[in-house]
Amino acid sequence: MTRRVVITGTGLVTPIGNDVGATWSAIREGTSGAGPITQFDASDHDVRFACEVKDFDPTLYIDRKEVKRTDRYAQFAIAAASQAMTEAGLGDGLNGVDPARLGVIIGSGIGGINTFEEQHRKMLAKGPTRISPFFVPMFISDIAAGLVSIRYGAKGPNYAPVSACATGAHAIGNAARTIQAGDADIVIAGGAEASVTPMAIGGFASMKALSERNDSPETASRPFDADRDGFVLGEGSGVVVVESLEHAQARGAHIIAEVAGYGQSADAYHMTAPAEGGVGAQLSMRLALEDADAGPEEVDYVNAHGTSTPANDKNETAAIKAVLGERAREIIVGSTKSMTGHLLGAAGGVETIICALACRDGYIPRTINYETPDPNCDLDYATESGVDREVSVALSNSFGFGGHNVALVVRRWN
Repeated sequence: MTRRVVITGTGLVTPIGNDVGATWSAIREGTSGAGPITQFDASDHDVRFACEVKDFDPTLYIDRKEVKRTDRYAQFAIAAASQAMTEAGLGDGLNGVDPARLGVIIGSGIGGINTFEEQHRKMLAKGPTRISPFFVPMFISDIAAGLVSIRYGAKGPNYAPVSACATGAHAIGNAARTIQAGDADIVIAGGAEASVTPMAIGGFASMKALSERNDSPETASRPFDADRDGFVLGEGSGVVVVESLEHAQARGAHIIAEVAGYGQSADAYHMTAPAEGGVGAQLSMRLALEDADAGPEEVDYVNAHGTSTPANDKNETAAIKAVLGERAREIIVGSTKSMTGHLLGAAGGVETIICALACRDGYIPRTINYETPDPNCDLDYATESGVDREVSVALSNSFGFGGHNVALVVRRWN
C-alpha cells in the first residue's frame, strides 16, 4: 500500500505577511502586497514596483554574524522552515526523530541573485581580489536546503529542485515521493526567492513579462482580467513539513492536510510561452488527480497559477475546463498572486499552504483587481469576495518557463 503523506507544519514569508497567520489574515482581507520598489533605486527602470517582503527581521531566525553570510532568499527559506518545524512540534529539537530519516528539499528558481549582483558590482569597481569568499556559497540555489539541514541536523535526502516557477511545487511533490518510496519519514520542503533586484526586474521587464502599471502598483496584478498586462514580481518563501501518516500519528503530530496527488509534465513547446490550450498543464492536472484517486467531481477549489499574463491565464483556463469538464463551472478558480504577486520559485510552496488552509478553514480566497471580463477567462474567480465553502479537495497549479508543469492535490484532513 502506498504511504499517505500529510502536512504537519507550515511556514510563510510573503509580501503580505511574515508568517502564516499574518499572510492568511491579509489574504482574507484582500490585501495587495505591491508597492514602489525600496530595495534599490528603480527610477531608470521601465517597471518601478514589486511585491516586496516588508519589515523582515532575519535575526529572529539567524544570528547577526550569519545574516551577513546568508543571501536574502536563504534567509526567507530558513525563516519559513523554522516556522514550519515549530508548528510540527520539532522546533526545539527533533524529539526522537531519526536524523537520517529527515530530509530537506527546498528549491529556488534563481537563487542568490542579490549576492551575485552585489559581488559583481564590487568586482567591477575594485577588482576580482575583492570578491567575498562567501560569494559562491551565498548565491548557489541549493544553499538554502543545505543551511536548513545543518540547522536541524537533517541527514536524509537533501537537494534543491530548480524549475523556474514550478520549483516550490516540484519540491513538495518530490518530498511526497521520497516519503512514499521509504527514503525518509519527514521532509522539510518548499521554495524561496528574493529577486527584486536591478537585473531581475530589468530582465523580466525587457521580455515584457511584467505589468507596467507604475501609477497603480496595488491594482497591477489582475489575473484573468481582460486588461492584464503582466505579472508583478514578488519575493518570499513557503515551506511545509510533510511526513508519512504513520509517522505523524505515532508521534502525536497535529495534521493540517494531506498531500494526496502529484502530477508533473513538460510542454516541450517554447522557452517562455505556454502550449496552446495548456496541453502540458492538462497532463499535470490529470496525473495529479489520478495519483490522488480523485475524479473531477471531487475538486472544490483550484488555486491557479494565475500570473496575470495574457498567455497564461487564457491557456490555464482552457486547461482547467478540459480536465474538469462541467465541474470547472461549479467551483472557484482563484489566483492569490493577485495579492502576493508572483514569487517565482517560492510560489508553489506558498500556494500549497494556501490550499491546505482553504481545506482546513473552509474558506476560498478571492481574486482581487478583477474589473473587465475576458471571454477567454470565463470561470468563477471569486472576484467580489472570498467564499466560505467546504473544501475537501484543492488543486494547486504551478507552471514555469521552460515548459515545466506541476499540479498538487491537497485533501482536507478529517
